[in-house]
Amino acid sequence: MICFGIDPGIGAMGYGVVRDVGTVMTILDYGAIFTKSGLPMPVRLRDLYNELTWKMEAHSPDVVAVERLYFGRNSTTAEMVFQARGVILLAVANIGIIPYEPKPSEVKMAVCGSGAAEKSQVQGMVRRLLNMDKPPRPDDAADALAVAITGLALARFDNHKNNGSL
Repeated sequence: MICFGIDPGIGAMGYGVVRDVGTVMTILDYGAIFTKSGLPMPVRLRDLYNELTWKMEAHSPDVVAVERLYFGRNSTTAEMVFQARGVILLAVANIGIIPYEPKPSEVKMAVCGSGAAEKSQVQGMVRRLLNMDKPPRPDDAADALAVAITGLALARFDNHKNNGSL
């Protein structure tokens, strides 16, 4: 099973592609899609959509997971990222997949066993779970790999539930 994990963003959108075979997870690809801050918002959204669509088509994922957003006070940033998230959900729908949408605390729980884990703990566990020499960079990509790991766990759970194995 291949999961394409996405950490939504407008300036930098993290992505991570993880394959799960039995109990072994391997990285197929990861990184970030960047947009230029000086460009008009519609152009940035188009660029995110085009690049994301190309990457998803290249990997043919079985599962997609898109992290839900949590924002404290910066409503301007939140608005832009929510627009990017809408474009992400459209791109995923266009490849015929309904994504898992875990909350940040659910991603932390799936990867670290605690919904209150620190960012550095998540990055360390991603490195260990995916047998990496060092933590993935940039941070957006590390977060997306954690989202992909969570998507695989959710898909496994759904498969067991639907097969009556629980």
